[in-house]
Amino acid sequence: MAKSSGKSLVIVESPAKARTISKFLGSGYQVEASIGHVRDLPEGKKDVPDKYRDKPWAYLGVNVDEDFEPLYIVPTDKKKHVSMLKAALKEADSLYLATDEDREGEAISWHLHELLKPKVPVHRLVFHEITKEAIGDALEHTRQIDEGLVRAQETRRIIDRLYGYDMSQLLWRKVGKGTSAGRVQSVAVRLIVERERERMAFVRATYWDIDAVFNTEANESMVATLTRYQDKRVPAGKDFDSETGKPTRDNLLLLTEQETNDLAERLRTTAFSVTKVEVKPFSERPRAPFTTSTLQQEANRKLGFGAKRTMNAAQRLYENGYITYMRTDSTILSKEAVSAARSLVRSEYGENYLHPDVRVYKGKVKNAQEAHEAIRPAGTSFRTPESVRGKLDSDQFRLYDLIWKRTVACQMADAKKQRISVVIEGGEATFTATGTSILFEGFLRAYVEGSDNPEAELADKERLLPNVSENDPLAPKSMDPKSHTTQPPARFTEASLTRTLEEKGIGRPSTFASIIGTITDERRNYIYKKGNALVPSWRAFSVTRLMEEHFGTLVDYQFTADMEDFLDSISRNEGGALEYLRRFYFGDEAAAADADQNIANATGKVDHNVALKPRLEKKLEEIDPRKTARFLVGVPEEGEFREEVFVRVGKYGPFLEQGERKAPIPDGMPPDELDLTKALELLEAGQIEEEPLGTHPETGKPIYVKIGRFGPYIQLGEPDDPEKKNQSLLRGMSAEDLSLEMACKLLELPRTLGNFPDNDQPIQAFDGRYGPYVKCEKETRSLPEGVSPLEVTLDEAIKLLREPKRRGRSAPKEPIKIFENKSPVTEGEVKVLDGRYGPYVTDGETNASLPKGTDPKEMTFETALDLLAERAAKGGGKKKKKKKATKKKATKKKAAKKKTTKKKATKKKAAKKKASKKKGAKKKA
Repeated sequence: MAKSSGKSLVIVESPAKARTISKFLGSGYQVEASIGHVRDLPEGKKDVPDKYRDKPWAYLGVNVDEDFEPLYIVPTDKKKHVSMLKAALKEADSLYLATDEDREGEAISWHLHELLKPKVPVHRLVFHEITKEAIGDALEHTRQIDEGLVRAQETRRIIDRLYGYDMSQLLWRKVGKGTSAGRVQSVAVRLIVERERERMAFVRATYWDIDAVFNTEANESMVATLTRYQDKRVPAGKDFDSETGKPTRDNLLLLTEQETNDLAERLRTTAFSVTKVEVKPFSERPRAPFTTSTLQQEANRKLGFGAKRTMNAAQRLYENGYITYMRTDSTILSKEAVSAARSLVRSEYGENYLHPDVRVYKGKVKNAQEAHEAIRPAGTSFRTPESVRGKLDSDQFRLYDLIWKRTVACQMADAKKQRISVVIEGGEATFTATGTSILFEGFLRAYVEGSDNPEAELADKERLLPNVSENDPLAPKSMDPKSHTTQPPARFTEASLTRTLEEKGIGRPSTFASIIGTITDERRNYIYKKGNALVPSWRAFSVTRLMEEHFGTLVDYQFTADMEDFLDSISRNEGGALEYLRRFYFGDEAAAADADQNIANATGKVDHNVALKPRLEKKLEEIDPRKTARFLVGVPEEGEFREEVFVRVGKYGPFLEQGERKAPIPDGMPPDELDLTKALELLEAGQIEEEPLGTHPETGKPIYVKIGRFGPYIQLGEPDDPEKKNQSLLRGMSAEDLSLEMACKLLELPRTLGNFPDNDQPIQAFDGRYGPYVKCEKETRSLPEGVSPLEVTLDEAIKLLREPKRRGRSAPKEPIKIFENKSPVTEGEVKVLDGRYGPYVTDGETNASLPKGTDPKEMTFETALDLLAERAAKGGGKKKKKKKATKKKATKKKAAKKKTTKKKATKKKAAKKKASKKKGAKKKA
């Protein structure tokens, strides 16, 4: 048995956290990282140990026949790391498990305990910020592993596995490969699809009003809008029905364009006066400090960060001791934090800007055991953003600045404002001017919250009006008719989706970023971004319809929220996991069908008797994929073709179908833009494709111009011709201007130009995904701008191929950044380089990609070391080392080909090696 070093082993999740904590612990502690989970359910049957592989439940990794016993394994890339932790524990006299204090962190500690089987005292070390004071306090108040939190995490993991694996298998068979389902992801996709359905059903309405500019006696201008005429109120967007576009109330002023122009002309010569001036003072109080959800929303609005990018930056800030724990739904601040914030208000802004009393914010916390402080700067005195600017990369600095300002602002005085409304009348018309003025900035001096609605944000800004009184005359300076069109509900952004999920109780602080990352994954083809908006694909429509019609409970918002509450009750030792799992997976099929029907009819309480397994077996036969993947666009009322027009979600993407007519839907067209008019246009364009452009002079086969999901292309041969050939048009070409001669030239690609004199191998010209290029064997060179693969000559190609490659190993790019300090692991230079798949950091042995959205020029040395350590711990990213040639005894056949001198040298070397081995053996003896 190894002799104890007298040290205590402390295990945290990440290398960054380990390095920061080790600064506050003395030489009596060895701090190591687990690099996340050390055990998990197997990813698939291939990872299941041999003795379980023939079990019917093996693909799940959960023994559903024996009380849902999970099968935990150590992933291959973690085995070496686990061995290192075991070796470190053998030399320690105590073990501190210092993982995060939420469900996942508690589960990691439990898995470490189960795996390492410590024979020394074990302590659970918890803290919400990485500072000397917090670590010292945690050491004095250690606890045991919380079994309730562990059971809650394990139950959640098992449910997610049963739901995800079994439902996804059905979707693969009924919708297509790459589709998947998940307890929260499917609900999030449904939210986005429902919003798109609202947009598709929305009927726009147009109404008119007049914007006027009046001059006061002091010759000051005031902008006002027509609100009434002849006792009829000018409508607003909310006065129209979203499904019909018709007004929802009587006595509205519904003017045509001509009527509005005529009225504006009459009012230009009308005398006006002020009939009412109303001033309403009001106060605005600062928002609560950040929770995980509000931080993600605000970073999205103000910084343009996605949820994942926000959490990556927040994770680094926490691990390096700049902020408190970043996964929280609490708005509470500790007494020390409140004192630090109030002290900063006094020093930075003055006593007048400090709220007289300590502000206390109350939030809806789902689980008291998982409630931490709000996200705030770490420590008992907050470091100012400017003081840490040089230590943080761009993302981290901008996020820290946001958190610092929000935390300080929460203890500042209210902003004092006033709204002013001026009513102007004349010629039976009433105009209203509104303004807002700030009397005292208060907390706005430090922080102004962003908004999801740009118009609302604009309305909140200060807008000053001239000083006028009742009966003051006003002269119309201009009358400008304005048309307004009602707008459908806005699509979700990452910020608004996060807020909606939180409001509905779906997901938890730690899951929002991963939910959004999952549904926007390109491989699933569910959700894509158009600007900041989240747009559902037709595949998302198909999956959502299938889930709603056949597994309504699983995508019901209340059911999903109730499940989160139940998991919380398990963590509080109030709920029984086993009975819940049985009802969820096996259950009563008939009762589950009734529950689905109740949800469809919007009646009855949500029942958690899902009976997933028996229902999946039944639905496998019941579901007709042709129905769930078919959506009615409309029925033409005139024209040659009067049949219904449908969208069909096919194996190779969505397409339009009207009887025998078919046409692809252009890639990236949002579903709400595909109305009947547009669908008929696409179908007409599709029929033109059926007429050949001409006949190929050599093969005699017809040439068609087709429109695919990625644009126009040429097809040589009939659709059923097994030897048909497709060729995309070159950039800048249009299908309308394509001639038969040009089509024949395109079909010659790739063109053989001749042989390369250096190796007598053929050179070919291609049009590739990233543009035109020439190729000889494995060597390729892109064609310069303006040079077509149809026209490039042999001499031009030879010249290009003889030039050094602009990219690749033959001509490496200059490093983006080289750090002054050397790597503590390899003692080599640490550099940020630009690679084929984006920027990455390297220490000469390990390569680690930079997180998406990170500015490589702003990368700090500490962050670079964190990325390299995490990558190295996972066993990947290492540069390939050249393998030493293994000496083998030459066969007779090979020996005959070698020179005699070489043969003698080899024998001499082998004899010398053999003699050396004998000598060593004698010494040992």
